[in-house]
Amino acid sequence: MDVKEQVLEIGKQARAACRELAKLSTRKKNLILEAMAEALDAQRAFIQSENARDLAAGREAGLAPAMLDRLALTDARIDAMIKGLRDVAVLNDPVGEQISTWNRPNGLEIRKVRVPIGVIGIVFESRPNVTCDAAALCFKTSNAVILRGGKEAIHSNLAIAKAMQEGGEAKGMPAHAIQLIPTTDREAVRVMCQMTRYLDLIIPRGGEGLIQAVTEMAHVPVIKHYKGVCHTYVDAAADLSMAWRICENAKCQRPGVCNAMETLLVHEAVAESFLPRMGEIFAARGVELRGDEETRRWIPDAKPATEADWYEEFLDLVLAVRVVADVEAAVEHINTYGSGHSDAIVTADEKAAKTFLAEVDSATVYVNASTRFTDGAEFGMGAEIGISTDKLHARGPMGLEELTTYKFTISGKGQVRE
Repeated sequence: MDVKEQVLEIGKQARAACRELAKLSTRKKNLILEAMAEALDAQRAFIQSENARDLAAGREAGLAPAMLDRLALTDARIDAMIKGLRDVAVLNDPVGEQISTWNRPNGLEIRKVRVPIGVIGIVFESRPNVTCDAAALCFKTSNAVILRGGKEAIHSNLAIAKAMQEGGEAKGMPAHAIQLIPTTDREAVRVMCQMTRYLDLIIPRGGEGLIQAVTEMAHVPVIKHYKGVCHTYVDAAADLSMAWRICENAKCQRPGVCNAMETLLVHEAVAESFLPRMGEIFAARGVELRGDEETRRWIPDAKPATEADWYEEFLDLVLAVRVVADVEAAVEHINTYGSGHSDAIVTADEKAAKTFLAEVDSATVYVNASTRFTDGAEFGMGAEIGISTDKLHARGPMGLEELTTYKFTISGKGQVRE
């Protein structure tokens, strides 16, 4: 069987599985998730031996230490996967939830009800724990899932998927509800992205290059998690002590993630008071600053910013800084250069805050808080499948609800349309 035939067969099996998944009760799904957790624990030694194969191949291929660290499955990381399965089991099941109901004058009762999307494909890189996290969320929402991980984690991913399949099927999970494409051939991704007969949605998780490639190849709907060019705007009415703390956290707490601040905007009225101290804080944390002319007036060590810097997701201790005239100029900058991910204003001015909230076109918009909170767990949603920078059908952190769609169910008493 060639790659195309293999992937199409996986799609066909997933389509059959999603019909069976729709019949499972929440209680049954939770019991199956617990069985998956137990199977991961029982097969820990095998999973780690397969992970050792990937790590050895990665070292031989010259993978960077940070990449090898992301790849490694320590006991603590396997424990976290097991805990994640159990955490998903106790989350509310959105499937079957009645979103709204109303009656028509002719007596028809109409209900809008949450249902699974169907078959979801997830293409991801590096971290093998995504195999577990993504599969658990899709299963809880009665979606069949087809996973395709990166070649550097192929043995680890297959071992994790095997444990979940065996544990789940022993407790009644439909066969092929969770499948992982077993080849590292890139052709598999192209076929997966284009099998409109079997796949309802594809979600790429990884770098911008992966997301762009999947988007360009796909014939099925894609939910994208593009780059996070996140901004913090320090307003004229900001509490500067609060602003220094928020900006330090947003940039430095974990700079290599999508919700870290990449551009700092400062109102011209507070630039003299705010920027010198902010520059000292960032210098102590090893942050390279790239500023406009006014910024460099107050932070002489800052490098000149280029036009490209305003668009850049640095994912590192590098920050672009610009001084702006007012909140309207800040909003204009964000809507021009931002990626629609997460943006914040620091201000005590209620009018400025309302303007910012209403006019910034991003998935998450903050007043007096760090952008680092853009995360499903931090929002109280439990686990997440990713953070969407799209507008359809999901936006921002994607939890269980975002892995459902809806249908209308209508009850009548013999009504016919005249």
